[in-house]
Amino acid sequence: MSQRLTYGTVRETPRTAIYVVRVNEAFIEFEEADTIAARMRDRLALRGEVAADVVVVQGYDKNTLRLYGLPYSVNRVRAAMFNAAIKWMPLALD
Repeated sequence: MSQRLTYGTVRETPRTAIYVVRVNEAFIEFEEADTIAARMRDRLALRGEVAADVVVVQGYDKNTLRLYGLPYSVNRVRAAMFNAAIKWMPLALD
């Protein structure tokens, strides 16, 4: 995978979180977003989080921003991004 990825979390409850993977410097199709989310879920399953929700984000501003995931989680992530409440960290899914 040649994309540069970062990730962050949006706290849902004290014990659960929504994981956000951001694709930097590239535009992807739905199938690629689904693959990235599946790879992140696999990585989280290895840590014991088998029911983790993942949202994939691409774009830089309102005109290019695109979020992939379950509607509830997408709304939570969009609100967190609007409030600058997500800390982004580098991610390697290789």
